[in-house]
Amino acid sequence: MFFRAFRHQAFDICELSLSSYAISVARGDAHYVAVPVYLSRAFRHTSVYIRTDRGIQTPADLKGRRIGIAEYQLTANVWVRGILAEHYGLDPADVQWVRGGMNTSGRPEKIKVALPDSIRMEAAPEGRSLNDLLVAGEIDGFIGPRAPRCHDEGHPLIGRLWSDTVAEASEYFGKTGIFPIMHVLGLRRSLAEAHPWLPGALVKAFTRARDLAQEALADTSATKVTMPFVEDTLARARRLMGPDPWSYGLGQNRAVLDTFLRYHHEQGLSPRRVTPEELFHPASVESYSL
Repeated sequence: MFFRAFRHQAFDICELSLSSYAISVARGDAHYVAVPVYLSRAFRHTSVYIRTDRGIQTPADLKGRRIGIAEYQLTANVWVRGILAEHYGLDPADVQWVRGGMNTSGRPEKIKVALPDSIRMEAAPEGRSLNDLLVAGEIDGFIGPRAPRCHDEGHPLIGRLWSDTVAEASEYFGKTGIFPIMHVLGLRRSLAEAHPWLPGALVKAFTRARDLAQEALADTSATKVTMPFVEDTLARARRLMGPDPWSYGLGQNRAVLDTFLRYHHEQGLSPRRVTPEELFHPASVESYSL
């Protein structure tokens, strides 16, 4: 979906990668304009996978290692690199990055990026996936929004950098108040210009849909998700994050967005520092705050 959206502008209304969208905004060639609806959010402490036979115990141990990534500009990867740099002292330049397809070989960046000279990047060998390289021990780890197949299949030498990711992410939230945003809702810019009421209407509609989903999640007389301990998980999240952990709008998410955009610029993905206000259609912000 993201590939089609950013390469071919294939959709009128579409979920968008925050990172890819921020690149287009910074470059001044955004075919979509976003509204402050965040269809995907996730703590990304689950996103760092390692070979457990390499003596990697802490983030500092990733220095000088060969780490696989599917795309440098993936939103999850921007968050992970930013967190590692700001909170654990591991700069992106400290790592040898290996880019390629995660479980199948070959994957281009959706948007062409020009990385700083300090970033060491090499392509995975032709015909081989990052999963293959991780299993063979030719890379020391992998960072990405999904687990590589070898981890899901229970490979004995593949684990996560943080064994208790919930505890690590909870501590991070306690320090920062940040629940990372992954995706925004976008609409074709020409459509927004032709129908200026539409951005605000989308915010209202998607906010109502979120509220209905949260009501259904909280009704555990017959759970709506195929997961045990729903009540306990939901209660734990609300104790940590308050009654509205999945908030929409700009105001209450300004610090989250500003942190991401700072990481994005520091990592050389956006040629200038984008502000949170630049991401959103003005009518969508105004209509949300009324």
